[in-house]
Amino acid sequence: MNISTTDLAQASEAAVRAVSPQAKPLELAVVLPTYNERKNIATMIERLDKALAGIAWEAIYVDDNSPDGTSDEARRLSLSDPRVRCIQRIGRRGLASAAIEGMCSTAAPVVAVMDADHQHDPALLPGMLKAVASGEYDLAYASRFAEGASTEAWGRPDRVKASGFANRIANKVTGVELTDPMSGFFMLRTQTLRADAHRLSGVGFKILLDILATVDTPLRVKEFPLNFAARAEGESKLDQTVVFEFLVGLYDKWLGRIIPTRFALFGTVGAMGVVVQLAVLWTMLHVVFGERFVYGNWSESTTFNIANTIAALVAMTFNFVLNNELTYSDKRLRGFAPLMRGWAQFALTCSLGLLTNIGSAAVLKTIGIHDVLAVITGVLLASVFNFALSSKFVWGKY
Repeated sequence: MNISTTDLAQASEAAVRAVSPQAKPLELAVVLPTYNERKNIATMIERLDKALAGIAWEAIYVDDNSPDGTSDEARRLSLSDPRVRCIQRIGRRGLASAAIEGMCSTAAPVVAVMDADHQHDPALLPGMLKAVASGEYDLAYASRFAEGASTEAWGRPDRVKASGFANRIANKVTGVELTDPMSGFFMLRTQTLRADAHRLSGVGFKILLDILATVDTPLRVKEFPLNFAARAEGESKLDQTVVFEFLVGLYDKWLGRIIPTRFALFGTVGAMGVVVQLAVLWTMLHVVFGERFVYGNWSESTTFNIANTIAALVAMTFNFVLNNELTYSDKRLRGFAPLMRGWAQFALTCSLGLLTNIGSAAVLKTIGIHDVLAVITGVLLASVFNFALSSKFVWGKY
């Protein structure tokens, strides 16, 4: 018996109608990136249900493997409410990449991104959907700084000031004059997102900025004033590295395809480590040890070797801490045991990198390469070696 594609499609539609005669075609997907938001899941679904009455919607929680059981809570709700979906990400973190993954996972023609912590008001969603669905606008977003908006309930004047500064930079980067291009609450047609999803950097927190800076054709934008609220429960996904993440996002957009962003960060931290090592070495020789060791029981060479060993250990620890907090912030090691194990693995990696540095420079020297060029080549090879091994063995799978 041969069944045509048309017959299968009709049978599928009939099955859907049989299960839910009143079902409407999916109109909107709301993507909510989460980390430790378990207590906010059910209350947010209640608010979405109230705000989106009469609209066929789904909520997609993209959770970065929260230890508080956020994914389990989302799955629990989905058993009784099929509008709730969960993507649990293992071994990867980051708000921007989570938003992209969630937006690409839906079949809805329009997709929104918002926080799950109740700082964004779901009541704005119907108006935003009307603006985008009308065809008059390509993107709608909620602004904390538009006329009629408020950040008073947020209670963070320091963050308001920092956001204002970042917004001025963002407007210059995107060429689009918005009052809040750093907003994390926006909506657009799914096909617009998919067309350029492969070009998005997915680095940092500001996915709206990434989209505005990536698309070739300027988007028609509708702005909605937002009364930005305080967090209800859980912890902020924006930590002390938020400004750093913003700058990294800009770098990735401009130069990330020339020199990979993570490698550039790794190299920058390494260069800072050299400065730290020299500073500690000078301090040890001229302040801590001084002449009493050089002309006393220790020889000058012994004093230097001890001081340089201490300086190298301090610099290596400095590099490990900064790389853990910044370069590999999405794979950050936490807890005493993981940190100590990571530090030991990083030390071993640096030792192997040092051998690569010295060995390659020696080989180049023997074949007649100039001293300076041989040393620089050795340093570059050691950097690549350290980066590759650290990415694999210290901070997980490269």
